Amino acid sequence: MQRFYVETLGCPKNDVDSDKLVGALVADGMEATDDAASADLVVVNTCAFIGDARQESVDTILALDEQRSESSRLVVTGCMAERYGDELAEALPEVDQVAGFGQAFNLVPATRDGTEVPTGTAPARKLIPVSSTPLPEFDLLNLPRPKSAVPWAYIKIAEGCDRSCGFCAIPSFRGPQRSRDIASILTEVAETEAREIVLVAQDLASYGKDRPDELGAGSIVPLVDAVAAAVDRVRLLYLYPSDLTDELIDSICSSGVPYFDLSLQHVSKPLLRRMRRWGDGQRFLDRIADIRRREPDAAFRSNFIVGYPGETEEDHDQLLDFVEQAQLDWCGFFSYSNEEGTYAADLDQHVDPALMSERLGELRELQDEITASRRDGLIGQRLEVLVDSMGVGRSHREAPEIDGIVHVPHDLVAGDLVSVDIVDALGPDLVAAGVNVDALGDDDPEVDA
Repeated sequence: MQRFYVETLGCPKNDVDSDKLVGALVADGMEATDDAASADLVVVNTCAFIGDARQESVDTILALDEQRSESSRLVVTGCMAERYGDELAEALPEVDQVAGFGQAFNLVPATRDGTEVPTGTAPARKLIPVSSTPLPEFDLLNLPRPKSAVPWAYIKIAEGCDRSCGFCAIPSFRGPQRSRDIASILTEVAETEAREIVLVAQDLASYGKDRPDELGAGSIVPLVDAVAAAVDRVRLLYLYPSDLTDELIDSICSSGVPYFDLSLQHVSKPLLRRMRRWGDGQRFLDRIADIRRREPDAAFRSNFIVGYPGETEEDHDQLLDFVEQAQLDWCGFFSYSNEEGTYAADLDQHVDPALMSERLGELRELQDEITASRRDGLIGQRLEVLVDSMGVGRSHREAPEIDGIVHVPHDLVAGDLVSVDIVDALGPDLVAAGVNVDALGDDDPEVDA
């Protein structure tokens, strides 16, 4: 039986794509392996969001090329393959195939001559094939989903984006928004057999707007309600603030996971308009306060871009002040990356990289203190956690792979929902009763009696 190895880079949406690719390869009779050196097929699902992500993708491709066997095939897919297919094919002769979204992998080895393309398909980019057989296409968004290996699973409810944010190139290679129907999403939810479902999309709250006759604006609310009725937990990532309606807030709060991941990006009104985005700091603070009045246990996450062209010291001070006032549980701060083909690429007043780094340091230091303080405030509380793996759990306040965790006793079973008493906090992580804090750094920490 042929074996395959998949390396996934980038965001949770790429994780979903990789899960479906794995399911398709298994259905084709292949077997997964954790060892790239023993694989017949090595797949790298790349990220192309910013320059650092692209460099990580290239470094990963080259490292896996060193590890793989001479008889194996190395396939590059994902955002970088879709956005830079031609350049990637020319720059990385080590790769056997560059496959964009929905491009299947032909596994039959044959002599490559660089001319093969899918039947009836104009070569939008140079493909590096592994066979002269025409390469089939598939609908990646609606492929069947294998059972989740952990108690939670990402579900992608839409592909693409209709917005035109100044810094973002995603619509240029992911295309316009294409929402799935609720029935297909619920089918995938059942396929995962997960207790927590994390809904993701480029623009989650706009779900359904592109299908006005079938779904329409506001369709995210009945979708959240339907998923919440099917599983123990439903969590939403990437909410654009202008679409955070009262109905959606109520739906999230009533789901039992009052977790709000708000895509704010900045708070200075002039800079947000230069980003081609809605809102300002006061509007955001008012909305956060409104949510906290409805649900005092609500948790908040957001991300902010530092050093967007034209960002002034006043803009930066406004962001510092907002972070202090908002007291969000989690924040990510990222330096601006100049992306070819975006609106921002042609703007003037670019911020010096050294100044960007200084501003990032100030913001991260402030947020680290806020996060630690908010975690300390949970000491003494009893929380319901989902046990993800031995010794690791999460309450509603922690998204998987992104936020902190709750250290739990090792005798708790993965997949169980249990109540634990919080007795300590270690930076972003909480510690439940029954855990030996002194042994947390060991390979095999013991559980106190």
